[in-house]
Amino acid sequence: MASQDWFDKDFYKVLGVDKGVSAADLKKTYRKLARQYHPDSNPGDAKAEAKFKEISEAYAVLNDPEQREEYDQIRAMGSGARFSAPGSGAGGGFDDVFSRFGQQRGGASGPPPGGFDDFFSMFGQQPGGFGSGRFGQTTGGYRGFGGPQRGSDVTARTTLDFVTAAKGETITLQGEDNVPFKVKIPAGVSDGQKIRLRGRGRPSPDGGESGDIVVTVAVRTHPVFSRDGLNLRLTVPVTFTEAALGATIEVPTLGGDPVRLRVAPGTPSGRVLRVKGRGIHSSKGTGDLLAEVQVAVPDHLGDAAREALERFHALEPKENPRADLMSKARQ
Repeated sequence: MASQDWFDKDFYKVLGVDKGVSAADLKKTYRKLARQYHPDSNPGDAKAEAKFKEISEAYAVLNDPEQREEYDQIRAMGSGARFSAPGSGAGGGFDDVFSRFGQQRGGASGPPPGGFDDFFSMFGQQPGGFGSGRFGQTTGGYRGFGGPQRGSDVTARTTLDFVTAAKGETITLQGEDNVPFKVKIPAGVSDGQKIRLRGRGRPSPDGGESGDIVVTVAVRTHPVFSRDGLNLRLTVPVTFTEAALGATIEVPTLGGDPVRLRVAPGTPSGRVLRVKGRGIHSSKGTGDLLAEVQVAVPDHLGDAAREALERFHALEPKENPRADLMSKARQ
């Protein structure tokens, strides 16, 4: 912000507060005004947007203790003064400011005690120009050489259920300033992912670009499905006879109708059956549904079932399924 702006603008009046306002009351007042005039609350209203930028500019200065002190000094010392070019015809100029030190520019009384360094030091900087020292810190804008200062980011968090994260949705959140805003959750967002809304954060205090809103997403677990990239995984129990003899079973899908899967005869636990295109649909592509077979062992058998299994055991091949495991372990 240029020093001329600090002469011209009454930031206390912009925010409707007294000069002695406390930091807590200043913040409370700003938040109330920000909610009232935020562009998201007044879509298409140019006057509201301009007012929002004006109060944000005022708050950025008054909320910073160092800038507020400098602003008060400049306003008190330069009341009515203007940094106008010599001979421009405008009243005041640097003469008005120097007269505060009891001398006239170029007058017989000479420079103020200590030289011009004392004058510049009142602004917290060295006489090398308004680009150095505290008043000229290189935070950007008119007070530094790095260009306008970018506005700060606003952070927010949200927790989504598994289905909403998979399919996407537009939701309303509140940022750090308690100002509501809408954010479009893209389909397939993952746990811990950050969504950045460009230019929706706090405005720059000196005419630069606004900051962003950064939303961190947490996703609740699902009782059936889990994510594997764009694929969805689930465990499907099958009976011993279904796994041994083969069967056609039904498998649930996320938010859709079940699909039928063929379990081949002799399917072991751990085998993965794939259903193409029934995973996550997103801008990055479409995943599959991966169904892992788990052979369910009955925990209770009737007498007839037990007798039948005993007869099967007598007839089944006498192969040791652990033979290969034991052989590899000895290597």
